[in-house]
Amino acid sequence: MVDLETSTEKRILEAARKIFIQKGFSGGRMQDIANEAGINKALLHYYYRNKETLFEVILSDSLRNMLPRVSEIFDGEGSLQDKIRAFVNAYLSFMIEDPSLPLFILNTLHSQSNRSISSKFQEIVGQLPYGKFRDEITAAVNKGVIRPIDPIQLILNTLSLCLFPFLAKPAFLMVSHLSEASYKQMLLKRKADVADFIIDALRPE
Repeated sequence: MVDLETSTEKRILEAARKIFIQKGFSGGRMQDIANEAGINKALLHYYYRNKETLFEVILSDSLRNMLPRVSEIFDGEGSLQDKIRAFVNAYLSFMIEDPSLPLFILNTLHSQSNRSISSKFQEIVGQLPYGKFRDEITAAVNKGVIRPIDPIQLILNTLSLCLFPFLAKPAFLMVSHLSEASYKQMLLKRKADVADFIIDALRPE
């Protein structure tokens, strides 16, 4: 027997995620979410009293699987090269499993006008041991293990190489004439290609 309450809440969360991905926090309205879920607005407010609360649930749910794995990589043992390879593999794996996640994150970052959303995002992402990873990059530079590079630039370059294929997918498919299946295969291969590219670029001269 189907639990109607669970089924309704699941529809609400799926609808909210779709609307927030399409329109961002600022553009998404509770009425839009109610319409997408096939319920009236009063019932939506019964489950979630306001848009901020609903958005925070979607944001936390979207990041809850990815962030612990990334934290484990940054905070774990192993060489810097091993961590770069593990991070690229994990990050791309999550993106391939949930291709809408990059756009959702970008829309969230553009919701800085809402303080509660901005604070919630900072709270969640702030759990990452970013400082330790940055210090490891600096130490590797000082020891001559990798060529001199600003840690922020390295992290930004890595994220860019991982994120861009998902953000540019519609345009790239149009230009390349690749099928969805072929594009996914390219993304799977990209796990090794991106890691190799970054590590090779870091080799001391």
